[in-house]
Amino acid sequence: MQEIISNNQAIWFDSDYLSADPHGCFDIEYWRQRDAVIGSAKGRGTTWFVADEKLEMALRHYHRGGLFAKVNNDSYWFTDWNTTRSGAELALLKLLRDGGVNVPRPIAARAIKKGMIYKADILVEKIANSHDLVALLQSQTLAATVWRDIGEMIGKMHDLQVCHTDLNAHNILLDEGQQPWLIDFDKCDCREGDEWKVDNLTRLKRSFLKEVDKRAIKWGEDDWIALCDGYAHKSQLRITIG
Repeated sequence: MQEIISNNQAIWFDSDYLSADPHGCFDIEYWRQRDAVIGSAKGRGTTWFVADEKLEMALRHYHRGGLFAKVNNDSYWFTDWNTTRSGAELALLKLLRDGGVNVPRPIAARAIKKGMIYKADILVEKIANSHDLVALLQSQTLAATVWRDIGEMIGKMHDLQVCHTDLNAHNILLDEGQQPWLIDFDKCDCREGDEWKVDNLTRLKRSFLKEVDKRAIKWGEDDWIALCDGYAHKSQLRITIG
């Protein structure tokens, strides 16, 4: 990962995968001028999907959530470049990929500082032909082997001591080969010990139960048992979440 750092800006990028100008690639107009915008998705802000020479990517500007966002939508307090939201997420994705966890390839990130606040953007690989679990489970069930694979992937993440602070059914994707991917690592971090891992899995189970009530997804206790079996098979932590 290369970096370009000045007094008011830091850019990190992987030149093996980014063919675009690292100074311009965080501006959606840069991609529009090249007719390279291939889609978008709405969340806190707009995530843009763009096509570079080597792969398709997701471009995201960091936005705040909650009530505070009405006052301050996208600015954060600056301490140092590596702890910016973009710099930290890029480094965490690299740690996870190096550890064998299926997460989007980190491509580039930027933070721009003005005074003691900064704004940030990130470019990551777009997982081709993938869908989140909620979208899939509204129309189909998944085999027990798939649920075990999902559990194993979460176990790999936890063995690296990474806590996904927003682990929910929307942040788990399946690709066309039914391989699981974990996404959206903004504000996630590395933690010591094991106690938080139980809470992390409990949060995930609550999200499935919520989607059963909200969208009538095809999910039940047998699916959860299979996920926990896969988790226990991979993780050093032997637990079952009831």
